[in-house]
Amino acid sequence: MPSPLDFNPALVNWDGLHGLPRFDAVDDGDFAAAFEAALAAHEREIDEIAGNGEAPTFDNTVTALEIAGDALSRVSALFWNKAGAHTNDVIQALEREISPKMSRHYSKIGMNAALFARIDTLWEKRESLGLTLEQTRVLERHWKGFVKSGAKLEKAEQEKLAAINEKLAGLSTQFGQNLLADEKAWALVLSDGAELDGLPEFLRDAMAAAARERGEEGKYAVTLSRSIIEPFLTFSERRDLREQAFKAWVARGENDGETDNRAVIKETLALRHQVASLLGYGNFAELKLDNTMAKTAEAVNDLLKAVWARAVKRAGEEEVDISALIAEEGRNHEVMPWDWRHYAEKIRARKFDFSEAELKPYLQLEKIIEACFDVAGRLFGIRAVEKKGVAVYHPDVRVFEIRDREDRLVALFLGDYFARGSKRSGAWMSSLQSQHRLELKNGRHGELPIIYNVCNFAKPAEGKPALLSLDDARTLFHEFGHALHGMLSNVTYPSVSGTGVSRDFVELPSQLYEHWLTVPAILKRYAVHVETGEPMPQALLDKVLAARTFNAGFNTVEFTSSALVDMAFHTRTAVEDPMAVQAEVLAEIGMPKSIVMRHATPHFQHIFSGGYSAGYYSYMWSEVLDADAFAAFEETGDAFNGEMARKLRENIYSVGGSIDPEDAYKAFRGKLPSPDAMLVKKGLSTFEELTGSDA
Repeated sequence: MPSPLDFNPALVNWDGLHGLPRFDAVDDGDFAAAFEAALAAHEREIDEIAGNGEAPTFDNTVTALEIAGDALSRVSALFWNKAGAHTNDVIQALEREISPKMSRHYSKIGMNAALFARIDTLWEKRESLGLTLEQTRVLERHWKGFVKSGAKLEKAEQEKLAAINEKLAGLSTQFGQNLLADEKAWALVLSDGAELDGLPEFLRDAMAAAARERGEEGKYAVTLSRSIIEPFLTFSERRDLREQAFKAWVARGENDGETDNRAVIKETLALRHQVASLLGYGNFAELKLDNTMAKTAEAVNDLLKAVWARAVKRAGEEEVDISALIAEEGRNHEVMPWDWRHYAEKIRARKFDFSEAELKPYLQLEKIIEACFDVAGRLFGIRAVEKKGVAVYHPDVRVFEIRDREDRLVALFLGDYFARGSKRSGAWMSSLQSQHRLELKNGRHGELPIIYNVCNFAKPAEGKPALLSLDDARTLFHEFGHALHGMLSNVTYPSVSGTGVSRDFVELPSQLYEHWLTVPAILKRYAVHVETGEPMPQALLDKVLAARTFNAGFNTVEFTSSALVDMAFHTRTAVEDPMAVQAEVLAEIGMPKSIVMRHATPHFQHIFSGGYSAGYYSYMWSEVLDADAFAAFEETGDAFNGEMARKLRENIYSVGGSIDPEDAYKAFRGKLPSPDAMLVKKGLSTFEELTGSDA
């Protein structure tokens, strides 16, 4: 068994800028030995806590658990960062090995009888321990975690649960790697001429860069990166090419080859149900929703179906408009999924007298990053200072110090914005290090949050600025909202730091932050033309704001159908054919033929390798909260109202999971919201319809 001297110390001794890891001192081959040593060290710490001869106290048991495994946390943080954002064959091979090994390790901890006995003793007498609210929440999290890990099961059942969880970890890794392989392997390479009809310059530049990356100099590649495929489907006049690209996009994970995910999905769902049954739940959704705001699958489905009825009605109206435009162009085909974005964009351009291509020159990546930081400064009094020349895990990654009004260092922030073949699709926030105030065994007292955002924007040609769509800009704000949740955290214990909250609350800080992108004061300052530097004309700004709910039916149908399928998978006791269940649910709700799920089952990464199983609904649940929360600012007449911003920081962004999310929201807003503000925000209803008022 390796000792700490047998692996690269740079993996755990982070002595770069303000405690940043020295990425340049770490080699991919270093991780295997480091994991082995760190896992062994953590196991020894756990045995020491469990075998403590003194009576259990919060400090010698719960606090000890909170700070145990520091080396493993650091090795893991670096490894999973690399696995998601800049992977390769070496990393992927180790990922397949380490995922089940980590599951086995944590199953052993969760089933440690002596350790659980200590936790259970504290839980039973928690009301007499004089704990703070945060300590009570931390104890509850540990106790429930042990119970859901099988601590109360008989030995044979524990062993069965551990084996299932280990298998599930491997399946999750396999699902994600299959999907990445499909996305990386496919490209539609085009030549100049008619194949590029309708494509604006910014998209041609991105496609040319993608082609160069694939060794096709002088050509143009449509890839399955959302930042290329979506604008291609929007602007291309070649219906045959749109159909070809669209079918490849929705076929990810469903190819009858080695990377087909359907068997992985079937096995995953069966094993998840076994987990739920072993732990005494009727289905996997019951298990996952046990500690959320929604609490039950019925509550989730009630919200989703209420929104679905409005969304599908609105989408039907939108489809009528698209059909009329198709006929106007002298065509006689029905509306198919590869037509919708293309004709919706033409309708938007006509209805609101602007196009995405006209808007994009005003949305420079650099300026939208500045806008993110400016909003944070106005709301929370922080600023970002970029630090050049810092070694990171890829040359595109940027490093920022986050400082407060007194110039104190609050956090480090890393921004990784461009798509590449070594990065999984989508956008996310994660942390290398979470904020807390505990003293660790190596002498570090508390930790500075080190947070990163990963996006997949199309990289521009050399020397040209990156331009974003409005959706891209929203994504940037969304992920930075998550980052702020991590960076503004102000708690004592690591397990409730930052985004350590229930799944259907975690999207509130991110979705709420999106609202400030379209605050006129922000757009006027940062939406400036890439060539002239002139701000977006007021007339165009007015059109952009007026069009915010355009295509709302389509967008909501895409999302809600995916969420309903997720809930169907995880509320059933048996799923023999996942694709048949998907088809059954879509038929039952009346899914339009012209729209597909945002994430069809074989590439539904959120629920099969992203931690959102029985939880994809949470984006909409949080949308109910974020619409109501931003309304609190609007009611004051000031989007940057100082008192509301203070309450927002103190009750939402800084408390993490240290208090109940319902209590946190009520402390900010004074009440829990209804879905009304969300329905109005999405353009699916009006205030008058909801209130029955003619006012």
